[in-house]
Amino acid sequence: MAVATRSVVMVVRNHLGIINYAVRSLCTTSPNKKTIFCKKLGCISACNFSHELLRYSYRSHSYVRHCISTCNFNHELLSYSYRSHSHVRHSSNKGKLHCNVGTIGHVDHGKTTLTAAITKILSRDGATRFVSYDEIDKAPEERARGITINAAHIEYVTKNRHYAHTDCPGHADYIKNMISGASQMDGAILVVAANDGQMPQTREHLLLAKQVGVEKVVVFINKADLVENDVLELVELEMRELLDDFGFNGLHSPVICGSALLALNGDTSELGENSIWNLLDAIDRYFVIPTRDYTSPFVLPIDNAFTVLGRGTVVIGTLGRGIIKRNMEAELLGFDEEIKTTISDIQVFKKSVPEAKAGDNLGALVRGVRIQSVQRGMLLCAAGSQAIGNHFEANVYFLTKAEGGRSKPVTSKYIQQLFSRTWNVPCRVDLVSGEMLMPGEHGSVYLTLLRRMVMIEGQTFTIRENHKTVGTGIIVKMLKSVNIVKSNLSKVDIKHGL
Repeated sequence: MAVATRSVVMVVRNHLGIINYAVRSLCTTSPNKKTIFCKKLGCISACNFSHELLRYSYRSHSYVRHCISTCNFNHELLSYSYRSHSHVRHSSNKGKLHCNVGTIGHVDHGKTTLTAAITKILSRDGATRFVSYDEIDKAPEERARGITINAAHIEYVTKNRHYAHTDCPGHADYIKNMISGASQMDGAILVVAANDGQMPQTREHLLLAKQVGVEKVVVFINKADLVENDVLELVELEMRELLDDFGFNGLHSPVICGSALLALNGDTSELGENSIWNLLDAIDRYFVIPTRDYTSPFVLPIDNAFTVLGRGTVVIGTLGRGIIKRNMEAELLGFDEEIKTTISDIQVFKKSVPEAKAGDNLGALVRGVRIQSVQRGMLLCAAGSQAIGNHFEANVYFLTKAEGGRSKPVTSKYIQQLFSRTWNVPCRVDLVSGEMLMPGEHGSVYLTLLRRMVMIEGQTFTIRENHKTVGTGIIVKMLKSVNIVKSNLSKVDIKHGL
């Protein structure tokens, strides 16, 4: 232990006296002294020194790295300073552009393993915390079944950007959770296993990503170590054609081949860690950060909610537009509810902040709201800025059977689940004109929702039937709400709302 601490002192003694004092304190036998060092390190974060120390001593001085690892000091330094002192990592992210990304693709193709590998490799610089596979898939059912069910949100930092990463579920049974996650992305990482190629959810995830507004896709061909090079070339060609089919730029979209599992296990080959660095370089270059609306009243589609003991209810989501601040008056809207509240506190990746801007993934503590009153899919918005309704005019396109849609035409009084933003409700579709819409046709329709929700002009939606996406559309205008008797959509008099 003494050798390790003296080596650290030699590296940093010319910088700050407080570091020398803290490191020397390790020479005693008290079990609390290492924690004292970590706290001292956190205290000087204002000068950005902890990040510099970690990078300089750990990367440039192999002897120090060996000594620190031997005495188990490096793990404590990284984990304590990073987790307990949020201002340490916040200072290193300052000034970096923020981008929302995520992993999409078929179940068991390696999305969660890739997410864990990214955080492990970036954690070496000290600005990113390693999040293990088990931490991402933390629900008991997820661990038992070995699949992702709920979208998980992870934070990491590259040389040029700060990322909020959503790991979406790939299983068909949890597609609504995937829609919720994809609706928050500025760009998507499509993960496809080299030994499987494209699968049903590969195609459906691309369709849904396009529908919710994702413009850029980077492909990561995973498990590349399991196949020959000629197979990799065929899979790449297949994926570029698939991107073109769904309106993405197949020719110019980056395609990276690698193995997330090899990278996670520390393999430094081209298919291991180097493939992760290639992927990170690709998303830094290819994903365009959109122009965000900071001037309009804020809207926060709610993705999740939980209770903090002694404080109240926290709602989680990605801010769609505007700026949210502490003590702002707000409303929770959706599912026939209109609840007035006040923003008591705001946290961005567990860092308490006075305000958050469009594009930030955040948690907002809402005053006087019981957790039983909040549902995923509700909208937290500036007071008086939005209205709820259940009747809308829209333009819709019904997919052909070849696209994964219906084989039969759609007629009025067609009732299925409608998905938009982070919510889904039963919806009745009535044709504005004509007797039917054939698969592959566009048309104007009236939408009648079972529950009153917030839908504004230009908002996109998806219609699903029997676990398949059968239609996509966009809202044209809001109409007068209609009365739904005994929750029976088939008995609604549509003329009442026109």
